[in-house]
Amino acid sequence: MKLTKNFSEIHLDDIPLVGGKNASLGEMFSELSSKGIMVPDGFAVTSEGYWNFLNGNGLVPKLADLLSQLDLETFNNLSDIGATARQLLLGASFPKDLGDEIISAYKQLEERSGKTVSLAVRSSATAEDLPTASFAGQQESYLNVQGEENLIMTCHRCYASLFTDRAIKYRADNGFDHMKVALSIGIQIMVRSDKSCAGVMFTLDPDTGFDKVALIAGAWGLGENVVQGSVNTDEYLVYKSVIGKVKQPIISRKLGSKEQTMIYAEKEISEISKPEDAIVNLATPLERQQHYILDDEEVVQLAKWAVIIQEHYQRHMDIEWAKDGVSNQLFIVQARPETVHSQRKSKGIFKEYRIREKGELLCQGIGLGNSVTSGIARLLKSPKEIHKLNAGEILITRRTDPDWDPILKKAAGIVTDQGGRTSHAAIVAREVGAVGIVGTGNATKVIQDGQLITISTAEGDTGYIYDGKGSWDEQEIDTSKIEIPQTQIMLILAHPDKAFRYSMLPNSGVGLMRMEFIINNVIRIHPMALHHFDQLADDGVKNEIEDLTHHYPDKKDYFIHKLAEATATIAAAFYPKDVIVRMSDFKSNEYANLMGGKSFEPEEQNPMIGFRGASRYYHPLYKEAFEMECQAMKMVRDDMGFSNVKLMLPFVRTVNEATSVIALMKDQGLARGENDLQLYMMIEIPSNALLAEEFAKHFDGFSIGSNDLTQLTLGADRDSELLSEIFSPFDPAVMQLIRMSIEKAKSAGLKIGLCGQAPSDYPEYSRFLVECGIDSISFNPDALLNGIKNIGAAEKNISNIANNAL
Repeated sequence: MKLTKNFSEIHLDDIPLVGGKNASLGEMFSELSSKGIMVPDGFAVTSEGYWNFLNGNGLVPKLADLLSQLDLETFNNLSDIGATARQLLLGASFPKDLGDEIISAYKQLEERSGKTVSLAVRSSATAEDLPTASFAGQQESYLNVQGEENLIMTCHRCYASLFTDRAIKYRADNGFDHMKVALSIGIQIMVRSDKSCAGVMFTLDPDTGFDKVALIAGAWGLGENVVQGSVNTDEYLVYKSVIGKVKQPIISRKLGSKEQTMIYAEKEISEISKPEDAIVNLATPLERQQHYILDDEEVVQLAKWAVIIQEHYQRHMDIEWAKDGVSNQLFIVQARPETVHSQRKSKGIFKEYRIREKGELLCQGIGLGNSVTSGIARLLKSPKEIHKLNAGEILITRRTDPDWDPILKKAAGIVTDQGGRTSHAAIVAREVGAVGIVGTGNATKVIQDGQLITISTAEGDTGYIYDGKGSWDEQEIDTSKIEIPQTQIMLILAHPDKAFRYSMLPNSGVGLMRMEFIINNVIRIHPMALHHFDQLADDGVKNEIEDLTHHYPDKKDYFIHKLAEATATIAAAFYPKDVIVRMSDFKSNEYANLMGGKSFEPEEQNPMIGFRGASRYYHPLYKEAFEMECQAMKMVRDDMGFSNVKLMLPFVRTVNEATSVIALMKDQGLARGENDLQLYMMIEIPSNALLAEEFAKHFDGFSIGSNDLTQLTLGADRDSELLSEIFSPFDPAVMQLIRMSIEKAKSAGLKIGLCGQAPSDYPEYSRFLVECGIDSISFNPDALLNGIKNIGAAEKNISNIANNAL
C-alpha cells in the first residue's frame, strides 16, 4: 500500500488512514480551494506507515503490555509509563522504505511549489478531531523543518508523541483503545506567519454558543502563542448572515495587548530536543501592540471562509488561520469540529447566577461563560505538580497547554495570568465545565496558595476573583416549558457582553437599551472631551484619554465606533426582533463623572429635572456630542444593516422640543421612515401623557417610564427614604396618566409599552396594564420570569371573566 497521500488525494472519509487533522486538511484542499479558501499544499504519511514502523520493530506487544499497567484510578504511574513508551519508539529504527517514500513525496511537493520549502510537520491521530472528542494538542507539531534528514527525524519524533502523557490520559478518559489508535503525519508548506500574524476562529461564540457570529482571534507571529494562551489576543466578532450584503459586518473589535511575538529560533533540527526549542518568544514592541493585526477586509475574508467551511462540514467548526508575512496572503491551516456547544444536550436550559455577597476584589480577567464557584486556590507552576491539586480546588497558573490536560478535570475553576477567549485554558475550561478566567495578568502574584477565593464570570465579559467565600443565587430555567403571554415580553439591557446569553431567554426583543450605560462602562470618556480633545487644558486627563484612544487618530471616531459596536452586538443578539435604543439620558452630575466631563457640564442644584434628555441634544453645550450619537446609530443601521434598531428620545418636555430634535436627527441622516427607521418617545413627564395625541403626530411609538412619571406626578424624589410611602406606582393620579397614555396611543395607532419593575413585583399591576391594553412590557433579565408569570396570570384571569360573562 502507498504510505503517503497528497492533500489533493485526501477526503474526510480517509480518517482511518490519515487521522482527523489530515483528513480535514485534504478535504478543504480538495473541495474548498475552488471556493477561494487558501490551504497550504502538503501530503500525509498514512497510518499504514505507523503500523509498519511498530511491526517492523516488534513494538506492538511491548506497548500493549506496558499500557495495560496504567493505573486508571489515580494515574499515578502515568508519567513513568509515558516516558517508557516514548523511549521505546525513539529507540527503534525508522524503516528505510517508509523514509524513502516520505522523501519522494517531499521532493514532489517542492516541485509543485517551484521552490525550496520550509515545512510544518504535525501529528494526526486516527481517532482525533471527531465531533465528540477534539484531541486538540495531544500530540506534537514541529515548525520550520527543512531538509530530508531533518524531516525524517521529525517524523520519528511525531510517532513517539502518540504516547505523550496527555495523549495517553485523553484516550483513557474518552474510552479509546491505545492499540487501535494510529498516528498519521501531516507535512505541509509553512505559512510564514512568524513575519505576520496567526490565530483561531470559531463559527459561533465559544462562550455562549450564540451561532449567528464568527469569532476571530489572533496575535503577531506564530499561532502557538494564541492556542497556548501566552498572549492576550485581538478579537473580532462578525455577523455572518450579512457578509457581502452590508458595508460593515464586523460588530465588535477588541484590541489585545499581544505582549509577545513568536518567531523561529535559528537552530538546526538536531539541536532541537522538543518542539518548543524550534521557536522563540520576543517582546512585542509597544507600537505594534497598539495596532490591530488585521484590517477590516482581512477580518471579513476570514469570516467568509468560516461560513463556507461551516456550510461544507454541516457543523460548527474550530479553525486555525495564518497570514504569510512574505506573500501577505491568508491561509487556513486546520479545521476541526467544535466540541463544546455541539455536544450540549440541554439546549433549552438557561442557568443564571447572581452574586449576593463578595469579598475584596483581588484581580480580574476575561470571564468564560456564566458561573460562580468558591474553593481553595492552588498555585501550580507546571503539570509536574499535579499531585498538589485536589478535586474541587481552583487552579491558578501563568498559562496552560495540552500537558496540563490530565489535571484540569479535577479543578472547579481555572485562572491564568495569560491567554484570551480562544486559548487552550479557555477551551478546556469550557470542555470540562470549570469556571474559567484567563488573561488576569497578575493572579499568580496576588493570590496565595491555599487561600479561599470566589471566582465569578456571572457579571459580564469580565471575570472577577474575590477574597473569601462569597454567596450567590443559582437559578435553572427550562425555557422550553415557559408559556409566553400575548402581551409582548421584552428586555431592558445595558451591557452588550451579556446580550448573546439573554437573547436565549423568552422575549420579543429589547424594549429599552440604555445608551448611557454603554457610554459609562465601555467608552468612559465624555463625548465633548473627545470632540474637543486638542483643546483640553488638563494634561492628566488628556493623557488618560490618549491611553484609551491611541489607535484612533480622530478621537471622535473612538466614541462613534465603540458606541456603534456595543449597540450592534445587542442588535445582532436579538435580530430581527426590535431593539429600542434610548438616546443618552445622563444627568449633568453623572456626565461630569466621565473622563474629561467636569469641563463640559454645568453645576445644577437639581439635576433630576435639570439639563437632561432631549433638552441637551440641540443645546450648544451638548449638540456636537448628540451628533456623534446619531452618527453611531446611523452606522449601526445603515452600514451594519441592523434595521431592527429603533431610536427613542427620553425626557421630551414639549412638542416643540420633540420637533427640534427630530429635525436635528434628520440632518444627521436619521430621518423617520427612511430605511424603516421608527422613532419612539419616553412618556415620563405628565405633559407627555396629557398631550400624547400631539406627541403621537411625530413618533411611531411610546414607552412609559413609570419611575420618572411617578416622581414627577407626585413631586416625590424616588430615591428619598423619607418619601418612600408617597412614591407609589399605584397612586391614582399616576395610574390615570398611564391609562390615558395607552388610550391615546391606541387611538393614534401607535405601539406603547412600559419599562419597569412593578409588573414583576405586583401581580395586580400587571393586570392593570393588561386591562388597559398595553402592547409590551420590558423587564430587567432577573425580573423576566416573574413578569411573564404575572402577565400570563392576568391574561388568563381577564379571559376567564370575559368567558363567564358570555
